[in-house]
Parts: sequence; C-alpha cells; structure tokens
Amino acid sequence: MNKQAKQPGRRATGMRRVDLSSVELASSETARHINRDIVLQMIRSRQPISRAELARHSGLQRSTVSLIIEQLIDEKWVQEGAIARRPRGRRPTLLGLSEDLVVIAADVHPAQSAVAVVDLNGRLLSRSVIPLSANPTAAVDLLIDCILRLKANFPRKSVEGIGISLPGRVDPKTERLIFAPNLHWPVFDIKKAIERKTGLHVALENAANACLLAELWFGRMDGVRNAVLVTVSEGIGTGIFANGHLVTGQHGMAGEFGHAPLDPNGPLCACGMKGCWETFASCRSALRYYADMSHPSQAVTFHQLLSAAEGGDPHAVEALTKQAYYIGRGLRMILAGLSPEVILIAGDVTSAWHRFGPIIEAQIAELTLAGLPPRLMPTHEGEVARLRGAAALVLQQRATQEVSHEPLRSGGIRRRPAARRTAKARQTAGK
Repeated sequence: MNKQAKQPGRRATGMRRVDLSSVELASSETARHINRDIVLQMIRSRQPISRAELARHSGLQRSTVSLIIEQLIDEKWVQEGAIARRPRGRRPTLLGLSEDLVVIAADVHPAQSAVAVVDLNGRLLSRSVIPLSANPTAAVDLLIDCILRLKANFPRKSVEGIGISLPGRVDPKTERLIFAPNLHWPVFDIKKAIERKTGLHVALENAANACLLAELWFGRMDGVRNAVLVTVSEGIGTGIFANGHLVTGQHGMAGEFGHAPLDPNGPLCACGMKGCWETFASCRSALRYYADMSHPSQAVTFHQLLSAAEGGDPHAVEALTKQAYYIGRGLRMILAGLSPEVILIAGDVTSAWHRFGPIIEAQIAELTLAGLPPRLMPTHEGEVARLRGAAALVLQQRATQEVSHEPLRSGGIRRRPAARRTAKARQTAGK
C-alpha cells in the first residue's frame, strides 16, 4: 500500500474522492515540467545565480539542472551573464532572466488606458497614457497605435505578446469581453482586432484576475493556497485563489462581488441594480461623498482627492474614510463565503494606505466569523499592479505553451509551482 504523503497542518480523514473524468496521471514529463518551473522560479528570485547553486538549493542533480538551463536559454527565458569571482576554484557563469524578452501590457479604464513595456522581472521599461472614447472600435484603434509606437521604441527587444487587463469579464471559451458595465462596451472581439493589426498574440483578462496572477507569477504568494485580490477603481473587482487554483467560474464570471448588493435602497449601479458594493466602496463613490459634502466648483479626480486629504481638507478626509469603511464592510461577503488566508487590495487607494489600511483591517477583524482574520496586504501602487498583471497573462501562457508545445487559450490560467515544492519534485523526478 502506498503511504499517504503528509502535509503540515493536515491529517488524513479517510479516502479522498478522485474525479476520474479530469484526472491526469503523473509521468516523467510531468516531473520535468515541475523541475523546469522550480529552476526558473529560483533564477527569478535569486538572480544572478550559478548552475551549482541552483542544484544545491533545488536538490536536483547538476546534470538535470544543466539540461533545464539549456532549454530555458534556447527559449530565451534565461541568459548567461558575468563570471562570478571566487577566492579559489572554478569561476562559474551566473544566470539571470533574459533582458531581451519583453511584453506590452495595457490597463484599460473607461476613460483612458495605460500602456507599458514590461520585462520578465515585472519592471516597466516605458509607459504611456492615452484617452479612450466610449466607442470600442475607436478606442481599440488608439490602443493599437500606442502599442505599435512603444514596440518601435524597442527594436532590439523580442516582444512576446500583448496582455490586456480589463474592467470586466472575459469569456474563457470565446475570449471576448462579455460583461463590462463601467466600460459601456458591447460584446466585442478586442483580441482579434488587435492581433490582426499588430501581428502579436493577445491575452485578455479581468483586472482582478490579472493582478492576482501577477502576485502568483512574481513570487509574492509562495505558500499561500487561499487568497482574494480586490481591485478598487471606478468599480470593485475580485480575483479568487482557492485551494491552490485560480477560480474563474462559468463564462469567467466568478468573483463579481462588486455587484452584490449591500443595500437594496442604495445608489443605482452601472449593472442596473441598486446598492451594489461598488456603489459604496469604489473611487467614484469617494468622489460622490466629497461632492455631496463640499460642493466643489468643478469636478475633481481621485488623485486630487487624495492630495486634498493630505493637505488637510476635512471633507476629503471624511470621504476617503467613508470609502475605506465600505471597502471593509463589503469584505464580509468574501470572509464568510471564501475564508481566505490573505486579502490583497489593488488600486490607487494603496498609495494612501496609511489612511485605508487601518480602517479596512479593523473591519476585517470585526467581521471574521471564527479564528484569526486573514492577512491584509496592499499590492503595488495604482496601475502598476494591473500592468504587471497584464504582462503576467502573456508570460504564463508562454510558459505553459513551452512545456506543452501547444497554444493555450487565455482562460487557461495556471499557477507556477513555487520553490517550496522541491521536496516533492525530488521524490517524483528521480533526479
């Protein structure tokens, strides 16, 4: 009888049900894929690093590491760099992620879009902001012009594709935007339009899912199996990571907590219902609170509202405090329904985390039903999280395509195995 692998903090409770309709048997090829991902993740987190150090930290044999490195160099994921200086003995060549491989990322909002060139480390090499019209065809044409301009600025870089984070939901099967109440675009084939004009592969995803994928891809979530990421902008979006898997649901619609009602008598939402969470907790809500209190002579932006609060404007402070309170109150649905270990917040509110963080944290502590409350973490400030998320869409698809040797649809999001799986990999890979 095979011994059941023990996991920390978990005890056996009898036979586990296996869904034979979707089971995938382990193979030597599976082990090679796991080992490849482990090595790539270690290079990303520890670069520059030598082959010998990779073998020592991973527990894999040096010959196995060398074969994986050659594959990663051929695929342009990894490049050789400087030769390390040692007091004695052989001087190894250090490895790092390739500087020649980049992704063009776009973060779309109702009135504007940020477009950036992003490298394998998630760094923004160039960034541009363009206005967008309410007409999807005209808006996509502007996006294409900006993408082609940025691509022309990096003639020596290999552009692997275009990732786009959207304030709406993308059907994984059709790869079309199907629900975007704040964007006011109809069902539209953004992917096909951009691919036809640029000749580059396009990956689309909801902004919250993309941001969550970036947290997983770039290594901030190692060891976490249950998390929710909440994007706060003109609306509220959520991405769900449950039991080690990203949850997208039927038609990619899982996670629309922003359109769950807090008060049926509340303000009208863009989705057509009243009192949705985002009508109380979004950045548009904060601007509404401020306008109701101060009656400004002209409209202000959310960034201007943040600046006014830092300048001591009591109405601005009150508006942001109210927004933070409702962000926390709405998390009750997530706490009760999903019980995550970690809650991440993305959006411009993170740039004023000293105001938002304590209020949201207090609400989480009050609303947690049992046990310790989840950790609350801000992501990278503002649009950076969403641009990195858009880039991660392309990178994870490329990584999956390299190991499977077949195209992957944009709905097929997987989590990269982290370095903590090394022990399991050693058992299954036979080194």
